[in-house]
Amino acid sequence: MPITRGARKAHEASLRKRVFNIRRKSVLLDATKGVKKLVSAGDAAGARAALPAAQKAIDKALKRGIIKPNTASRKIARLAAAAKKVVAK
Repeated sequence: MPITRGARKAHEASLRKRVFNIRRKSVLLDATKGVKKLVSAGDAAGARAALPAAQKAIDKALKRGIIKPNTASRKIARLAAAAKKVVAK
């Protein structure tokens, strides 16, 4: 438990921020899973349409510090490569 008043306020603030962080991460995971499902189903048009939304979710998570820059770059690159592979078929 926090001992000082400032520590208690910081703890309460971190709990409030946690809600937003969890929400942002779930949006990120849902968007990437959606693209992966479309890719595995072989739906090229659907994967191309869902890719920008997934990239936006990844960028927002990066901006808020939910994921690190290299992780964001890797996720975007792998999703784009997977979508491009389906399109090429």
